[in-house]
Amino acid sequence: MSLKDQIKAQVAALDAWARPWAARSKWHGWAYEFLLFGLKQAWACLFGGLMLALLLGTHLFWPDEAPLARYDFLVIAAVAIQAALLATKLERWDEALVIFIFHVVGTAMEVFKTAQGSWIYPEESLLRIGGVPLFSGFMYACIGSYIARIWRLFDIRFIDYPPPWTTWALAIAAYVNFFTHHYIIDIRNGLFVLSALLFWRTWFVFKPDQKTRRMPMLVGLLLVSLFIWIAENLGTFAAAWVYPSQQNGWHLVPLDKMGAWYLLMLLSFVLVTLVHKPESVPSTPQGEAPFADAEIKSP
Repeated sequence: MSLKDQIKAQVAALDAWARPWAARSKWHGWAYEFLLFGLKQAWACLFGGLMLALLLGTHLFWPDEAPLARYDFLVIAAVAIQAALLATKLERWDEALVIFIFHVVGTAMEVFKTAQGSWIYPEESLLRIGGVPLFSGFMYACIGSYIARIWRLFDIRFIDYPPPWTTWALAIAAYVNFFTHHYIIDIRNGLFVLSALLFWRTWFVFKPDQKTRRMPMLVGLLLVSLFIWIAENLGTFAAAWVYPSQQNGWHLVPLDKMGAWYLLMLLSFVLVTLVHKPESVPSTPQGEAPFADAEIKSP
């Protein structure tokens, strides 16, 4: 039995054990649904969670006399994690391809931004391009991995999803602006307004358990951006990279950086739509969708 099949069997066994308790009352049912929501979110964050653990662990315990640079170890570990996800079929090859694309565009932006002095990687390493160690691209891959996995785990569909060409235009404009704002006007405020206009009627429809739930897409995007900002604070605390203002001592990354992550996360989201096409469902007065009794997705 493969690791994926073993995990599915364990999840089914846990559900069979807990389901009678959840059926005792609405409060029990809501509590169990909330637990499943958290567990699925954590499972979707597997790549990102492992990378954060590696950043913090190596920051605290990496020996100064180690023959391998810490950054180079992080590159090797990130490749091993990605290979393991593919080998165990926890990630699909088509998903890995679009995640790799986001990895590449993220690394290209890193090379440009470090040359501009926006942030620095303070430690030495061999596996790097210019001032950028290669593990940095995997931090962008973590975001793509999360979005691809959450799409499957929660069987995500949409109400009033905008025309795909508009989301691509927004994502490309946001990416280009990360480069051009150093030379011409910064249009990110306009991009925020455009994203609000595109998605203000759009809802995520998802299944944490047996019932479908829905959430305004803009709220979901902002929540994901907030958690990426929290992860960035952990990354800078671990000295994986630092902003110029942090060179004399760590402090929280300014909250306005969340806006940059919001735009980058939109780019990742749009790339993932190459393999997970946004499926639309009609809205109903109760917010339920026609697939409410569909089979529960397993990890």
